[in-house]
Amino acid sequence: MHVQTHILSGWCVGNLPPLSPRERMLCMAAASVPDLDGLSILGGQECYWDWHHTLGHNLPMGVLASVALALLSRRRPPASVLLFLLYLALFHLHLVMDLYGSGPGWGIHYLWPRAQWVWSTRDAWEFYSWQNITAALAMVACTVVIAIRRRRTPLEVVMPSLDRKLVRWLRREQRTATAVVVARAIPSGPRA
Repeated sequence: MHVQTHILSGWCVGNLPPLSPRERMLCMAAASVPDLDGLSILGGQECYWDWHHTLGHNLPMGVLASVALALLSRRRPPASVLLFLLYLALFHLHLVMDLYGSGPGWGIHYLWPRAQWVWSTRDAWEFYSWQNITAALAMVACTVVIAIRRRRTPLEVVMPSLDRKLVRWLRREQRTATAVVVARAIPSGPRA
């Protein structure tokens, strides 16, 4: 599945519990960290085919990344334990999305390096497919709804000024669209 879809899945899920802006940003990281093994492309196409979905897409990496992200959250137990579980769940959401959305033949080396077992499915769809496009559009729609209702975007930590401008623009557009719909729904008067 596309990295942008993973990032937005972390953002959307991170807006469900009451989290700080920093923790929502870490949710985006948790949902996309497995794709760090995609940097294996720097070693060439063969290296990428050998190591993508292996180095970062496994349980030990998920636990390690989730511990690191929970520590970066700066919360004390029990909140830090709950955040660890949330980050681990987002890591696994990434794996499931990749299991189906990376294309046929791409398995997940879930127990690597301890075992060579590969988690795979025959129901995987092509990387450039309507299913992946639909998932991406659903994440964008969810992000827009969050921006309008909760007044924040995925840019809230890294670009707060742009975040505020986007929220103002989306809310203004939403009010305009609502006014147009209402105006069309109300009859203009008696017809002759």
